Amino acid sequence: MQSYQHVASGKVREIYEIDADTLLLVATDRISAYDHILQPAIRDKGRILTAMSFFWFDVLGVPNHLAGGPTDERIPADVVGRSMVVHKLPMVQVECVARGYLTGSGLLDYRATGSVCGIALPEGLDEAHKLPEPIFTPATKAEQGEHDENISFERVVQSEGAERAEALRTATLDIYSRGAQLAAERGIILADTKFEFGLGADGELVLADEVLTPDSSRYWDAATYQAGQVQPSFDKQIVRNWLTGPDSGWDRAADTPPPALPEDVTERTRQRYIEAYELISQLSFADWPDAEVWG
Repeated sequence: MQSYQHVASGKVREIYEIDADTLLLVATDRISAYDHILQPAIRDKGRILTAMSFFWFDVLGVPNHLAGGPTDERIPADVVGRSMVVHKLPMVQVECVARGYLTGSGLLDYRATGSVCGIALPEGLDEAHKLPEPIFTPATKAEQGEHDENISFERVVQSEGAERAEALRTATLDIYSRGAQLAAERGIILADTKFEFGLGADGELVLADEVLTPDSSRYWDAATYQAGQVQPSFDKQIVRNWLTGPDSGWDRAADTPPPALPEDVTERTRQRYIEAYELISQLSFADWPDAEVWG
């Protein structure tokens, strides 16, 4: 990427060093499910995630890692619209998860123990039930191909110290509450989300990576929400459903890669991501910069 040094790859992002102080984060169109990178990619997915992150960084009003705008001159022409120039920060090695509703791994934990990450919850809750109040349910940062592990707040205290652990919990729940309120005003439920934080020069928390995107968050349509059953999500659920359904012919338990995704599955997934962005931001994705228009 020009003269930038490639420093890391993730499931979705490629990271390059611009200079001693800044990085270029490029969001690809890759999509993963069940620990596999799938083919083909979802057209425009990286641009949608980037557009959503820029929107939220702007409206949340909390310290963040951005070091430039979506068409910053340091962004190479062929990745405009899917890239962020960001400050290089030491990262907190904890996934900061906020949950307002019970689903996913939180529901599995609750069914087994009556609690989530050591937080006791009332009896009788089930799939998609709203929690009495949002909870902080941290997780370890797993290596690529591995699963994150839910951990207790006490584990965060052990690894980060009491003061930083409390700051992480406070910031996570505050940002989640702000995001959930804005989403609710636009007919969307923010069921849960995951944040990553870096550390500023004085040790203050800085919101980093992506934020409140369909990849890092579980969004539901408030108009069709029904507690007690699995909710359709504004994310890659369409892909998951096809992979585990009869049409794919794939055995998740077998040691074989998933088959290629059909065009209608990738296009419906793309439209679902765009719908999430446009409903929440109240902006048109067609107006978001891309390499062809801005390069």
